[in-house]
Amino acid sequence: MSTEIVLRALVYGTGIVAVGVCLFYGLWQFLGLALGAAGRAFGPRERRTPDPRVVPYPGSEPALRAYWAFQMWQDCGHALLFAARTVWYLLSRHWLGKVVRDRLLRGHSGRTGMRSESGFGRLLRRAVAPGTALAALLSALLASALLLCVAVVFAAQLALVSLAALAAVGAGRGAERLWKLARGVRMKCPYPRCYRPFPLAVHLCPGCGAAHRELRPGGFGALRHVCRCGRSLPTTALTGRRRLTARCPHCDQPLPPAVGTTRVVHLPLIGGTSAGKTMLMAAVLDGLRSLSHQSSLTVEFASPDDLREANVLGTQLRDSGWTLKTQGGQPRALMLLVGHGRRQRLLYLYDPMGESLRDADNTRLQGYLAHADGVLLVADVLASPVVRRSLRAGDPELAAAARPADLGPVETYAVFAGELQGLSGRRRRLAVATVVTKRDTLDRLTSLPRPAEPVDDWLSDIGLDDLVRSLGHDFAAARYWAVSARAATGAGALDSEQLRAAEPVLWLLSRTGLRVGRLTSRRIVSERSKTP
Repeated sequence: MSTEIVLRALVYGTGIVAVGVCLFYGLWQFLGLALGAAGRAFGPRERRTPDPRVVPYPGSEPALRAYWAFQMWQDCGHALLFAARTVWYLLSRHWLGKVVRDRLLRGHSGRTGMRSESGFGRLLRRAVAPGTALAALLSALLASALLLCVAVVFAAQLALVSLAALAAVGAGRGAERLWKLARGVRMKCPYPRCYRPFPLAVHLCPGCGAAHRELRPGGFGALRHVCRCGRSLPTTALTGRRRLTARCPHCDQPLPPAVGTTRVVHLPLIGGTSAGKTMLMAAVLDGLRSLSHQSSLTVEFASPDDLREANVLGTQLRDSGWTLKTQGGQPRALMLLVGHGRRQRLLYLYDPMGESLRDADNTRLQGYLAHADGVLLVADVLASPVVRRSLRAGDPELAAAARPADLGPVETYAVFAGELQGLSGRRRRLAVATVVTKRDTLDRLTSLPRPAEPVDDWLSDIGLDDLVRSLGHDFAAARYWAVSARAATGAGALDSEQLRAAEPVLWLLSRTGLRVGRLTSRRIVSERSKTP
């Protein structure tokens, strides 16, 4: 009976010691140290030194992943691991090892480690050792349960943060997409052997020059990306990305700043060799710039390379009165920013070699035709066999001096029309501006009537009615002009002729929503339009 009483006393005593130590000391020590270790997991190990836990992004993008996208969850895992290690260390090493085994069971003080001088004191300390061990176990279990609840609540908060960040990413991408859709912005490369569309340009970091291919709201940041060099970069055109240097993601050629923020209008000049395409383009440039001085139209070159190319054209005209024959294979677009009011267009003018449009195989290689928003057909009627056969007296010599094209406009168009439909699939939704060139020579011929409005009727009168019918049938709208590019360029350029040279481009731009139709000096009524 006495043994049972002693055992019960020991059990009750052990329980009382365990509960008391647990509730009044052990549990709070476990919680305090574990939470402190978890808190330290969110800061660097040493001040002003790289945190070894931060793993650099292994991909090619030279940016640091957003904290909420990766590091936040990694830090949360580290905090939970540090807290668990602290609880285990306190239980196994400190309480069960150091306090119970090394001190209490040897009759030493559990707090100071000093040995008791009396035998009773040593016996008493050995007696409380099981209760202390049980208190440590209870403290560890309760602390672990409470820490787990804290971790669950904290993870739920982190999930809300992640959802908010993802919502910001979606909102940023959606806002930019809607903004581009509203402005009709579609990015395409203007360089030869590329001409490919792309959803996002490559942007260069102004600090280190690193190429960022994913500079948009995403896993590297919703509003800003941080380059590996530490530079903060905006992620959308609305927040300043347009100020960064951009390059084509396919051919790595530099892009003008307006790409990605301004609607692009692609206008190829179509005509045979020596039809006067380059002369007409020079006249168009002079006409647009002249008109910008007289009206609210704004015209500027999209890049220094475009200004340099225009200056070369002007130098050739001043030196020889002619532009050099277009060389090379596929053309680089000459880019202009044309604006009126609050609207602006980035105009891509393509001046291909006449040889590149001579047959279907070569025409098929002109990838820019797939993006055409309109066509500028350069018609040299002096190259037409029908027209040449009608020349009399000295007119053949005058026509020869004007350097007729190698192919007439009908033959050029016959090759081009089918391939345009094949490349773009939307020819019947496009407009064509037909420009009869070399009007200065045509005015001097006595065998033909002088070019007059409406120009399409004049074309029919000289035997090119098939061309007029084909253009009216194949395109959504067609208009006609007769221009002397020589009279529109150079030192003695005529304002009226410069305006006439600019009108075809202004009309094509007006069909894209740029309100420039009122800037022309006259209304051209020779339009053939239909519902595609």
